[in-house]
Amino acid sequence: MTETGAQLFARLEARRCLKDLEPRLFPEDGGPDNGEVVEICGPEGTGKTELLYHLLSRCLLPRGAGGLEVGVVFVDTDYSLDLLRLVSIMDHRLGAAPSGGDEALLRSCLSRLLVVHCASSSQLLLTLHFLETSFASRPALSLLLIDSISAFYWLDRAEGGASYGRQEEKLAKCSELLGRILRDYKITVFASCHAIRRNSSTAPSSSSSASSSSFSNADQNKPYLCRSWQKLVSHRLTCSKSETVPKMAAPAASSTQFSVHCASRNKGFRTSCFTVTDRGVEFITA
Repeated sequence: MTETGAQLFARLEARRCLKDLEPRLFPEDGGPDNGEVVEICGPEGTGKTELLYHLLSRCLLPRGAGGLEVGVVFVDTDYSLDLLRLVSIMDHRLGAAPSGGDEALLRSCLSRLLVVHCASSSQLLLTLHFLETSFASRPALSLLLIDSISAFYWLDRAEGGASYGRQEEKLAKCSELLGRILRDYKITVFASCHAIRRNSSTAPSSSSSASSSSFSNADQNKPYLCRSWQKLVSHRLTCSKSETVPKMAAPAASSTQFSVHCASRNKGFRTSCFTVTDRGVEFITA
């Protein structure tokens, strides 16, 4: 790609760092830095989508409403982006802000969002090539959100036949291109990842229930995407339904509670709990 002078300036200009995007998710001072990748994984029904909407609204909202006011590219590979839900969350938060909210302010927030759809790994690769130009010319774009990076896993496996190399070839090319974009433009990437291993429906015996449950949970959340992708991941957020109710939970909080465990490379670990309400994700303080 040939750069214009404006694109070179945009590439070299410092982008907004997202280390403070959500301090309650990451170890102290361990949030994602420029050029880092955060993978959000977990089985279905563990709050991954709501967590994505929470992070997305934090980026789009103005500073007066507790946001970061940065541009976001949302790559929707699952065709599951619920804009009405996102707008509802932002509307609640704008209404709670001292300055209040109105339709014009909501439209201003949504103007920072670019949504792209992909139906295959080949389309994802072409999309990343297209987005490279966008990142080069628009320094306000700070976050690339992919939901989900594993959407075409089974399709690629079927097309690759018996060769593991061919099965992983397309995602590996996407990962290599994404790595170059991270180095050149210093964006931050969040990507969801589906769990492909599920707990057995057969109930374990009473003598081994604890150990079997522990094994199955670890097994279904084990990284399985290609090595090129795994090398990019700096932080891994593993979502699950909480098995116990935190002591400080509000009595009126009747929603299902979720937990998210963050494992950050060279930065430590942290586990947080949250509920999902009409206002979006609400973290529970211990």
